[in-house]
Amino acid sequence: MLLVTAIALTALSGCSDDSGGGKQAAGKEAQVATLSSPTAKASAAPKPQRPRERLDTTPEDFEAMLGPYNKCLEEHGGIVRGKGPANGAPRPATKKETAKHDKANRICEPLHYPLPPWEKDPANPEARDFGRAVVKCLKEKGVKYVEVAEDGMSPALGGDQNDPRSISMGLELAPECEREVAAAMK
Repeated sequence: MLLVTAIALTALSGCSDDSGGGKQAAGKEAQVATLSSPTAKASAAPKPQRPRERLDTTPEDFEAMLGPYNKCLEEHGGIVRGKGPANGAPRPATKKETAKHDKANRICEPLHYPLPPWEKDPANPEARDFGRAVVKCLKEKGVKYVEVAEDGMSPALGGDQNDPRSISMGLELAPECEREVAAAMK
């Protein structure tokens, strides 16, 4: 114990630069550590963030969120507006049009396509727990064939039998279960 105390005192005295009797050594200025970071230029604009869906996002809300994404696709030639010969009906995209769309999508999706609700986002470390809790809720509400899908986050409805009752009940009850689980996890 005495040896440990002696080593600790020696180490502590070695950390001190008090050679001037409590005064700073000549030519040395005291430096204080701070937590501040270098100031960014005031003119630097913040990077725009992608919109994020919420559990209660309506189809209309989602369409509105797609506005900047669709505008970006159009600016990069990724929206095909061609009509087929028969009465102006839509036609399948050509390989060239598909390639243009894919190229535009690689630019636009990471900038503007809405992110999934945080509860379902693979970047959320609690998303798998959320998915399991939603499946449990669906089972408690009477959905017979439901399990966690291969992605580990979504409910897989219908089972091997592709049970129509489980599918329809699950689709109907999923939003309610998602809201309940989200409220319980807060």
